[in-house]
Amino acid sequence: MNFPFYIAKRYLVSKSSNNAINIITIIAAIGVVVSTIALFIVLSVFSGLRNFSLNFIQVSDPDLKISAVEGKSFLFTEKIRKELIQEKIAAYSKVIEERAFFSYQDKSHIAVIKGVDSNYLAVSRLDTAVYFGDWIDYEVKQTVVVGSGISSILSVGAYDFMESLKIFVPKPGEGYISNPENAFESVQALPIGIYKLTEEIDKKFVYGNLSLAQELLNYKPDQITALELKVRNPKEINEVQRDLKEKLGHAFKVQTREQLNSVFYKMLNTENIASYLVFTLVLIIALFNVIGAIVMMIIDKKSNLKTMYHLGAEIRDIRSIFIFQGFLLTLSGLFIGLFIAIPIILLQKKYGLVMITEYLAYPVEFHLSNVLIVALTIVVLGYLAAILASSRITRKLVTD
Repeated sequence: MNFPFYIAKRYLVSKSSNNAINIITIIAAIGVVVSTIALFIVLSVFSGLRNFSLNFIQVSDPDLKISAVEGKSFLFTEKIRKELIQEKIAAYSKVIEERAFFSYQDKSHIAVIKGVDSNYLAVSRLDTAVYFGDWIDYEVKQTVVVGSGISSILSVGAYDFMESLKIFVPKPGEGYISNPENAFESVQALPIGIYKLTEEIDKKFVYGNLSLAQELLNYKPDQITALELKVRNPKEINEVQRDLKEKLGHAFKVQTREQLNSVFYKMLNTENIASYLVFTLVLIIALFNVIGAIVMMIIDKKSNLKTMYHLGAEIRDIRSIFIFQGFLLTLSGLFIGLFIAIPIILLQKKYGLVMITEYLAYPVEFHLSNVLIVALTIVVLGYLAAILASSRITRKLVTD
């Protein structure tokens, strides 16, 4: 067996004659255990929050979205239709999006009217977010579904036949407006459902029939602002994107869900990195206890180190003893911490031990990548701490 490793194991498991050193070693080990638990739980919580947030985006946004590079709208031609009929594309939907002014009784709000065709639910299951009323009735052009935020701002409910929701958009043109009454196109709609996703989306979109949006904007029957696509295999999204870009040409841009929400994805990644760095700093502080424990052990074993040196052990071998000791101390803390933290995450995921609200458990996700990140962080920092502590061993220390 390797001599430094053997001595390090003996030093780690055997009690010191100085009780203070034993206490410091225990405190150092507990610090590593607690830091491991904290780091793993935080990473798992952020993984859960990330998936929880992305679930809403996956409901509201398509796998791929095709829009014009220049201008707001384009014509859906037979050539475009043929390019979308392929095995890798499960479904597509024609949509129109435009900012509009919404008025209900004496209240108003600016949001986006999003007209969708009857194939929209094959692309996005937004109907699952409707908690009151129904999804759009495609046989009744004037029906719309509003977000809970818009419903709250306008005090509008579902199936109010006494009062309609008025939608206004400015008429296209140039120059000054001479008559405000003729400056807007308008339609009246009947809200028949209210959906709830995120606070931002709930205040931003009103969903209606494609024909209603075309009427409001004076669009031609084949004039739309975007095409939203559902890809059969999520792993092939980038491949389908490249293929469509090549076939449709430079007049169109094809964006993935991540590209459509680039700011949101960047925010999630930044939060995850920031939380990791904060708790890594906590771990570094805890490892100062490991450094202190090793230094105290070096002082306590000074006479033994002199004996080993005079028996032929080199300085680097003596240093290796305490490098191994510090490494084994952090490694044992890592295993104990993961042994405690992993069941906590699995129990939270299955039984919801900690609740955000009465009906919503705090979201967590168990990923092997988080285990590897925690293990790598503890091992590397623990090894560096052991090297730093063992550097105190010099020829002068073992010869004086």
